Amino acid sequence: MDLGITGRTALVLGASGGLGSAIATRLAREGANVAVAGRSEDGLAATAALVEGVGAKAFPVVWDLADLDRVDATVTAVEQALGSVDILVNNTGGPAPTPVAGQDAAAWRSGFEQMILSVISLTDRVLPAMRERHWGRVLTSTSSGALTPIPNLGLSNTLRASLHSWSKTLADEVGRDRVTSNVIVPGRIATDRTRFLDEKRAGRENRSVADVARDSAATMALGRYGNPDEYADVAAFLCSERASYITGSVIRVDGGLIRSVI
Repeated sequence: MDLGITGRTALVLGASGGLGSAIATRLAREGANVAVAGRSEDGLAATAALVEGVGAKAFPVVWDLADLDRVDATVTAVEQALGSVDILVNNTGGPAPTPVAGQDAAAWRSGFEQMILSVISLTDRVLPAMRERHWGRVLTSTSSGALTPIPNLGLSNTLRASLHSWSKTLADEVGRDRVTSNVIVPGRIATDRTRFLDEKRAGRENRSVADVARDSAATMALGRYGNPDEYADVAAFLCSERASYITGSVIRVDGGLIRSVI
């Protein structure tokens, strides 16, 4: 299937590894040129090499999303290198595992700025050009915890859930301009972040990481963790011309982890 994004410009956050790197590479395979943003210079260089390895242009941007003052400069640099952003993939790291109760205001403020305000500010920066061209894709990756709260991920559960309402509201506001806004939700995908969370749980419960992973996999309909490429395949479709009638939606790529019907 031709996804119809050859020559489009994509900006993928959190692209120095894991899900972001997989999505950036998948978009490149479909013909998009990709700006990759993240905190690790080495990780971004590796992702950029993957993008260029399939014949697309890459533009790495070392950027901590908590630095909101760099939003405009970052997008301007991408525009100068690759052209106006057609596809924005909002993919942020998560806060440290914590209970939801008893967290000080500084922790909430830091998480909000890095995970929420950065996404909103960046999206607001690229939207005018998308709307003017009457084509754009905004895809926001969150967490299964935004739908079914995950124990000891209080900050992440709470903050990421707000992005679902934001994305739905945005879809109503920009849909007439042929710009879509969707959320994609990972389940237990085999990334460094998932390994980190399994290690933390294993430590709390005095168990091995292998035992924790096995028990987690047993809760899923498919009985296994997903791999980043499986997630990236769905993300690329949602960013494509073929997904032009999907907006305001929350798409799960979770192997049947989330038990709710809605």
